[in-house]
Amino acid sequence: MGVSKDVMLVLNKKQHINFWAKVDKTGICWEWTATKLHNGYGQFHLNGKTKLAHRISYEIKWGKIPDGLQLDHLCRTRGCVNPDHLEAVTQKVNEQRGLAVITHCPKGHEYTPDNLCKQVGRRATWRKCKTCSQTECREYYYKKKALASGTMSVMGVDVSD
Repeated sequence: MGVSKDVMLVLNKKQHINFWAKVDKTGICWEWTATKLHNGYGQFHLNGKTKLAHRISYEIKWGKIPDGLQLDHLCRTRGCVNPDHLEAVTQKVNEQRGLAVITHCPKGHEYTPDNLCKQVGRRATWRKCKTCSQTECREYYYKKKALASGTMSVMGVDVSD
């Protein structure tokens, strides 16, 4: 890939050593071992700004991420900073790839055509299990009904006024 030097991310020696000291390269994925966000992406402080570690790794090897593209972890491991596991793609492609590998909801229900709701938000599209969605709606309904009637219990203990 021919990338001109003016778009390559260049770290000074200290930054370079500090960055790679936070990476475990013992496996196929190069796992970020320092601070991670709640969603699993590593973060690194560079020139007074907090940056995502996988983006730094990509830019060191491949150059600037093209405008309008985002990085897709081909390995599906958010903490991985191996630049060979990262590909610059559109948001739509990234979302489609991510959704394709998730086969069950967090509660373990399988995503089948009969048990799947697609929800479209302002920034992304995500899938939701119909079973869990119905349970959440039912729980919300009964909680709202109990609050309206003035009777509310938590784990069998009456907490109403």
